[in-house]
Amino acid sequence: MSADLELALRAIDVADRITLAAFRRPSLAVETKADSSPVTEADRAAEAAIRELIGRERPGDAVLGEEMGSTGSGTRRWFIDPIDGTVNFVRGIPVWATLLGLEVDGYMQLGAVSAPALGRRWWAERGEGAFAASQRERAERIHVSGVADLSGAGISSASMADFPEPERLVELAQKVKRDRGFGDFWSHMLVAEGACEVGLDPVVSVWDIAPLQVIVEEAGGKFTDFAGARRLDGGSALSSNGLVHDGVIAALSGGRPTSS
Repeated sequence: MSADLELALRAIDVADRITLAAFRRPSLAVETKADSSPVTEADRAAEAAIRELIGRERPGDAVLGEEMGSTGSGTRRWFIDPIDGTVNFVRGIPVWATLLGLEVDGYMQLGAVSAPALGRRWWAERGEGAFAASQRERAERIHVSGVADLSGAGISSASMADFPEPERLVELAQKVKRDRGFGDFWSHMLVAEGACEVGLDPVVSVWDIAPLQVIVEEAGGKFTDFAGARRLDGGSALSSNGLVHDGVIAALSGGRPTSS
């Protein structure tokens, strides 16, 4: 394990203590941001704590976080989503996580995801494989599934209301074996674990997905936007085991040509 990954895991340890202490607390302070999404005192406190640790141990690194914007410059940049799934967090639903990733020279080098209310976390760094661990288990290496046909695949997606052409999602759901709506980070981590074959997120920011890309890819999968481009700023996210990726893109585009 590299020193950077060890730092990332320590940082999400710190965030876990903050977020778990606030989860389902009746006095939790919640505000509405300009984009109508919620933000809590725990979001801000967790991001501040991660930034403080990175600033102390990697003072030359840049940071981009959902709640506090961008600081610093250079070839190394950390991405922070202190609580991915804040709506769930506010409603008392345990599907939320802290996401932390490191980009080096424009390339995602590592990612770490912790969902403490689920008791599970995931991490990966380039060339070293992807791993997951539960509170009562040792870390295990994870891999995507070998399902090669959409008819045998399981998909997990975000809210249908977020899809620009929701009828495409319905058509895709009719082609697969099973569809569910776990949403946010969890869809993509389930793909990395081989528990389902496709994760779909039609509206994302870079901090929502930067750590997820490296985990899915190191687990043997594929991670692109809905047009099939391997980029983090495409505004959408599609993860898969790789074997069904092209079929999903074709279904979402209605058969229109896409980028590779």
